[in-house]
Amino acid sequence: MKKTLAIFMSKFLLIIIAFILHLSANAQTNNATNQTRETLNKEEQKILAYIDANMPRAIALLKESVNINSGTLNIEGVKKVGALFAKELQAAGLQTHWVSMPDSIKRAGHLVAVTDAAANATTTVVSAQSAKANGAAKHKGKKLFLIGHLDTVFEPDMPENPFRMLNDSTATGQGANDMKGGDVVMIIALQALNEQGLLKDAAVTAYFTGDEEHAGYPRSVSRGDFIETAKQSEIALAFEGANGLNSVATARRGASGWQLNVTGKTGHSSGVFTPNAGYGAIYEAARIVNEFRVQLSTEKYLTFNPGVFIGGSDMQYDEAKATGSAIGKTNIISPNAVVTGDLRFLTEQQKSNARKTMQNIVNQSLAGTKASITFQDGIPSMAPTKGNEQVMEVISGVTKSMGLGATIAGDPGSRGAGDISYVAEFMDCIDGLGASGKGAHAPGEVINLKEFPLLIKRAALTIYRLTR
Repeated sequence: MKKTLAIFMSKFLLIIIAFILHLSANAQTNNATNQTRETLNKEEQKILAYIDANMPRAIALLKESVNINSGTLNIEGVKKVGALFAKELQAAGLQTHWVSMPDSIKRAGHLVAVTDAAANATTTVVSAQSAKANGAAKHKGKKLFLIGHLDTVFEPDMPENPFRMLNDSTATGQGANDMKGGDVVMIIALQALNEQGLLKDAAVTAYFTGDEEHAGYPRSVSRGDFIETAKQSEIALAFEGANGLNSVATARRGASGWQLNVTGKTGHSSGVFTPNAGYGAIYEAARIVNEFRVQLSTEKYLTFNPGVFIGGSDMQYDEAKATGSAIGKTNIISPNAVVTGDLRFLTEQQKSNARKTMQNIVNQSLAGTKASITFQDGIPSMAPTKGNEQVMEVISGVTKSMGLGATIAGDPGSRGAGDISYVAEFMDCIDGLGASGKGAHAPGEVINLKEFPLLIKRAALTIYRLTR
């Protein structure tokens, strides 16, 4: 009897606990709902309602764009995606034009869309008083520069991966996450704002590059118009992949390259290490690369990776194709070696300091060897700044109003370089406002469709609040 009573009381207690947890969950949901109702104005509520009503169309646009191959080198494919998005941006009331690249660049070009207020604004960012004195067009809030890209890493000769639903909350497809999903986030957000007449006085420029995944050279040409156009704005918002609903990028690492060239005395291997023969090129190259690791590998946000290491008695290296060949015998001391690699950094100062350390290591040559190192600039870094944090606080206010909680800065070490980094020195910047998912740049790339509408809403309300 006592055992039966104990079992009954135990089950009863579990029921009570479950009931309490249920009430607690309902209370949290109600609090979030009430918070949303209290902090979203009528215009914002209409924006969210528009997005909810147009999600089927958003998915259809995503599918259509994903099913167009737009690998960076597929110029016609990139232009086709640009034409598709241009039509949608025009439906949002923006003027569009195409920025062509010279044939020598071997890239498709870029799509640019501007609101009337942005088109009529002055070509430099000036104060409200100065703008008024100069007769500049009036606009509300901040001038925004929105960044997307039309290309993917998947070229036509790679296996096809068309848009396909995996279940009710995920889908796969080439570039679905990086970054056609992000492009659609931006486009639908702008359409939602336009539907309520909220872009009329907003100075917004949307810029979709056609070669983000493999930018054309020289960068001064492939990113020239991009940079000059960005300088007319005050805040840049990039729609690369989101890391969930409550994180954005206030910083991104930059990327650069380096090449190490080493020469040494050649001769019979029996003389290696002696003062007369020295150590040879391969030993010296190995010493240098290992010393890079010893002195720099523990520095936060700094990474450097040797991608090619070639040495031998007779070697060839094709820098343009990043390929090489070598011939050597074990009884011959190698006279030549080449090592190439990358260097990633969070700030320009960190890059500069690392290069000085690497140069000092190179200068300490082993006997009978001589080494030199050259550095190549690539994509600059998007350093963390107070201005970036202030924009993030606006976004955090949006997610709080949506009942999603605060937004925090993501780890800059988890992201590579991106287009926003080219303009980070000129304005406040935030990245990671696009779609969420996993497996970017790989077959089977996935987009999270459950978070998709919430991310579109976050983007729309962020643009709305920054342009008020």
